[in-house]
Amino acid sequence: MVQKLECLKETPSQTAGPYVHIGCTPNFCGIAGVYEADLGVAMVNEKTLGERITIRGRVFDGTGTPLRDALLEIWQADSNGLYNSPSELRGAADPNFTGWGRCPTNMETGEFIFETVKPGQVPFNDGRLMAPHVSVWIVARGINIGLQTRIYFDDEEAANAQDPILMRIEHKNRVPTLVAKREGSAFVFDIHLQGDNETIFFDV
Repeated sequence: MVQKLECLKETPSQTAGPYVHIGCTPNFCGIAGVYEADLGVAMVNEKTLGERITIRGRVFDGTGTPLRDALLEIWQADSNGLYNSPSELRGAADPNFTGWGRCPTNMETGEFIFETVKPGQVPFNDGRLMAPHVSVWIVARGINIGLQTRIYFDDEEAANAQDPILMRIEHKNRVPTLVAKREGSAFVFDIHLQGDNETIFFDV
């Protein structure tokens, strides 16, 4: 006789709610004493190598309204294209660069800001170099599963044209939704969750 299997059901997904900010950015929420500073708030110090840049922008919903309760995390290579990770086997990354940052959107303006460095190129699975980019993860009220996207840079036009990921995007008119625009030493990158300018999100 075949034995009956008791399979566990998948836990239903839930929105992030307010608790993601309380747990991940307590100082931002006015809860002192958990961390000296919220994790991910500082990616660079005075010894970090590379071009210092600011990445700033806002997250918009389908009505064009900025989200004031979103939380973003970014991961990127250092200025030489090396990751601050134990799995990085190509060399030693800059010890003065974390490669990871976390930022909640401003409760009044909805803006996020990262102080970082311009990343170097890293190889794709087949060895081709990808254009300099930053990986982004977004959560907010109403988002059941965190969204994944990328930030490319508009002053890397030649590298962007040869990027293995960007080349796979069928509708080329949507590629600009992944490209940040330089304004001085800053790059502006707005994220649109829905609508005509919807940002490309990746299933990873």
